[in-house]
Amino acid sequence: MRETPVLKIRLPKLARGSPYPMAAVAELLHEQFDTLSVEAKEEVLSLTHESNSFDQKSTNALGTIFRNNAYNTGDQVGLFPKIARINHSCRPNTSYYWSEKLNKRVVYATRKIKAGEEFFVSYISLLLSQEDRQKQLDRFGFKCQCEACAHERAAQQASDNRRVTIKNAFTKFEPQLVLAAPQSKAGKRQARKDAEVSVQLAQLVQDEGLADYYAKAYRIAAISHARTEDWATAAKWANRAYEIRYMEDPESPSTLELHHLTGTFISNWEAELRSRAST
Repeated sequence: MRETPVLKIRLPKLARGSPYPMAAVAELLHEQFDTLSVEAKEEVLSLTHESNSFDQKSTNALGTIFRNNAYNTGDQVGLFPKIARINHSCRPNTSYYWSEKLNKRVVYATRKIKAGEEFFVSYISLLLSQEDRQKQLDRFGFKCQCEACAHERAAQQASDNRRVTIKNAFTKFEPQLVLAAPQSKAGKRQARKDAEVSVQLAQLVQDEGLADYYAKAYRIAAISHARTEDWATAAKWANRAYEIRYMEDPESPSTLELHHLTGTFISNWEAELRSRAST
């Protein structure tokens, strides 16, 4: 699914801790809203929105609708009426991507979706505990009852622990994502351990159904195995990450990088096989 924003603005700059600039946002929105067709206006105004006590003092429904339904679009924020109607899940079956080139938000399935099954996206970061996720969702005016939030207490705690582990692992791996293989014995031992952990990380992300993070986890596994010169495994993970990024945007920098990595790892693997065959 691809959709062009019906409204797109650059938010006013805010000082840290400042409230949402409803009046300034509403003014920017109305400049564009007034140019829309009657049908487009009706579609925008029909979107669900939750008003807080501040909003109730204001009659500006457009500003509230935008705040509750808009998505980041590069350095701006855009409203996509059709995508805005997709419900939230903390274990979504779709993910999304903003394509600057297409000027569209792209929503794509991250697994097979059965006929009649509802699409879900995530409105928030998923690497949070259930309690913290609900705090972020409060502004949308609903209590999440998705499959990830409906667990019994023990299962919920286990899920929370997995998500914290995933978040910490992403942070730990970030400075290590370089292709140069270590030369020291200690460095090589650590690289092998990191490669093992990277597979565990990818499995955790899959077990939790965190679709937004599949490609990130697979890329980590690919580079971690490249650092051990296990080119076959590195190529496998790089290709899995590439397939996901390709669904987002075939020409994005992330997609092109993963295409290059996959090709490089396959070439290194083939060279390794030729070297073995000649000895």
